[in-house]
Amino acid sequence: MKITTLALLTATISLGATTTFTSCSKSNPEAEITDDNILPPTEASVSGNVSGVWEKGSTIYVTGHLVIPRGESLTIEEGVTVIMDSNVAPEVLIEGNLYSMGTVENPVLVSVQESERTEANALGGLWGGFLAAPSSEEILLEHTIMEYGGGETTEASPSVLGQYYKASAGSNVPALWTSNVDAKVVIVNSTFRHFKDDAFYLEGGKTIIANNKFYTNGESGGEAVNTKSGVIADIAFNLMYSPNTNALKLSNSGDRTPQGYIKAYNNTILNAGWRRPTSKGGSIWVEKEVRAEIYNNLLVNNRYGIKYDSPTGPDERNIYTNNFYYGHTPQAVEQFQKDEANVIIGTDEIRGTAAGENDPLFVNYPLDMDQNNATFDPQWDFHLKSESPAYGIGRTDIPRNFPNGITINGNTYTAPEAATYIGAFGA
Repeated sequence: MKITTLALLTATISLGATTTFTSCSKSNPEAEITDDNILPPTEASVSGNVSGVWEKGSTIYVTGHLVIPRGESLTIEEGVTVIMDSNVAPEVLIEGNLYSMGTVENPVLVSVQESERTEANALGGLWGGFLAAPSSEEILLEHTIMEYGGGETTEASPSVLGQYYKASAGSNVPALWTSNVDAKVVIVNSTFRHFKDDAFYLEGGKTIIANNKFYTNGESGGEAVNTKSGVIADIAFNLMYSPNTNALKLSNSGDRTPQGYIKAYNNTILNAGWRRPTSKGGSIWVEKEVRAEIYNNLLVNNRYGIKYDSPTGPDERNIYTNNFYYGHTPQAVEQFQKDEANVIIGTDEIRGTAAGENDPLFVNYPLDMDQNNATFDPQWDFHLKSESPAYGIGRTDIPRNFPNGITINGNTYTAPEAATYIGAFGA
């Protein structure tokens, strides 16, 4: 196996004599990739500044921290495998644009060496994450798998030196952090697993998060999706299994403009919050006057139902409706009742008072699973059996934040419309 070591310091980068990275920035949207210019799979070792194209089927070994420079773009084509060197724990700083464009058959994989993908490393921490500067304008993660990241920052980390994210040593980096309130961010049909803390920590952007899977994330804290002020998002049809703290933490903290405004619908959330045994652990957490519309979500065996934390209470325009609750144990059921502190009771809900009431009838998932379990079995099937009580009660009349979609790199992505069933999966 021949690996070519590169000093990636320019916008156009050569991999030996056969492969060339060419600019594919937003200013040149017609520079599309076609079968005519796909070259044979290539292996390369990279660090430093990167832009252009990582070509279809390539294996990229990341041996140092990466920067996508301002005004430039990196396109990762289908079937690319990106291997992060755990001895370096690379961070990827996105000052320009990132387009990760996998397919169903050939997703992009961002991981570590196969020998490191073990149970002992189940909660990651072996590399950093993707950190988008205020200058970043477009981020696309499509059919992309990211795993085993969330490494802890040091005083020498690029994110600390550049004042990104929390800008301090001792913080676990999320899979994705954003900071530009005007950025366009689309994350669809992707998987985020084995991260030490939050999968997403978003502090800005017009955002669609749809049809994704989040599982085995968070060791001593962490959400699947953590949004702050400056984020307007449609979050829909996602599966979120056993996040350490919350599946969705929706906040307006930071006092950026615009006010955080999230529409979260038709998500399936299971086993959330039990591994964070404080008042913060739950399924959906609403705080600091965020504007939120939460409906058609299937909440199964979570530590709490929807909760709010704000001295003035939730935004008066918020909507909580047509959510479906199930608890296998008396404790789980008790903790989504109204007498629990700050639990939100919505309208037109399915919310029983006894353990085992309102079985959603998954095709294949043991509802008696240990509430602290964070190990995900890919054989589970969260579609609904035909006789499920979650059919026919979904609300469909609430418009999305982006009914016309978000256009990134010349393509328009639209979150699915709300379904008449509850949760992310129908029949």
